[in-house]
Amino acid sequence: MKKKIIITAVSVLAVLTLLTFGAGWYMVDYALKPAADARDMTRRYGRMFAEYPYMRHWVDSMKSAGVLRDTFVTMAGGGRRHAVYARNGRSAGRTAILVHGYKDSHIGMLPLAKMYADMGYNVLLPDLYAHGLSDGTEIQMGWKDREDVVRWAELADSMFAGHAGRPRIVLHGVSMGAATVMNVAGEKLPRSVRCIVEDCGYSSVWDEFSYQLADQFGLPDFPLLYAASVLCKLRYGWTFGEASPVRQLVKKETPMMYIHGSSDGYVPSGMVFRLYNANPVSLSADGRYRHFNDIWITPGCGHAESFHDYPAEYAERVGEFTGRFIR
Repeated sequence: MKKKIIITAVSVLAVLTLLTFGAGWYMVDYALKPAADARDMTRRYGRMFAEYPYMRHWVDSMKSAGVLRDTFVTMAGGGRRHAVYARNGRSAGRTAILVHGYKDSHIGMLPLAKMYADMGYNVLLPDLYAHGLSDGTEIQMGWKDREDVVRWAELADSMFAGHAGRPRIVLHGVSMGAATVMNVAGEKLPRSVRCIVEDCGYSSVWDEFSYQLADQFGLPDFPLLYAASVLCKLRYGWTFGEASPVRQLVKKETPMMYIHGSSDGYVPSGMVFRLYNANPVSLSADGRYRHFNDIWITPGCGHAESFHDYPAEYAERVGEFTGRFIR
């Protein structure tokens, strides 16, 4: 009888384990599968123009003048990455690298590209791994993407060579792109990177997936999130816990501006305070004095809607912040 109970218990445990890891496998695929229309640039332009009608004339004029250009590079780990860039005759070496969000592409960052171009910046808009026209099979949630963005920053100096002035770069990311640039902040950066703007990034992939698991499905972290994180490590080489902007920020020295909508229901607004408090003080651009980072909570804004809802104030605040470090 005792032996039968043990066999039954072990069988039940084995079945539950298999079910848990099966569900974890599904979760990893569900969360990290690229968008079905990732390469459909026509549809993505259509969505962007519907949200920002004034952008149609700007994009058409930039393309007609041959200013908005495509480029592909091969990264150290292999595979090609795509970006769009535009030189600005008034830049004097100033460049904005703009990083898009989850299942988006460089097209989603074009309104911000116009904002920076109007301020006299060169702009560079990468497609992250498995997004847009870049190679890739799974979304990296801004973690491994940090290595690519560091490489884009290194390449930007030569891409915009010939423009008067020393190269000076701002990294600006939205949503997953914000998490990406915060992850970048913990790495050794080119001296040309002077400041960073993050707009509604999450504190870690674990925190974001935990929130979504509870919000969308009413499920706790254990056991599904733990199983999915282990499977992500086995399949892709990283865990949800290690993909942590908040840990990267502890190491950062680059001045940063934090933007978050007060009504963000996708990446909870409270995450921004944990991010800011991880390292609220940064070195100045020349390393001679310390600077308290900026934070702006946009009233009533949902996820990634701050620029859409407050375009003039957004440009003014970002321009004032970046202007302290990029002149």
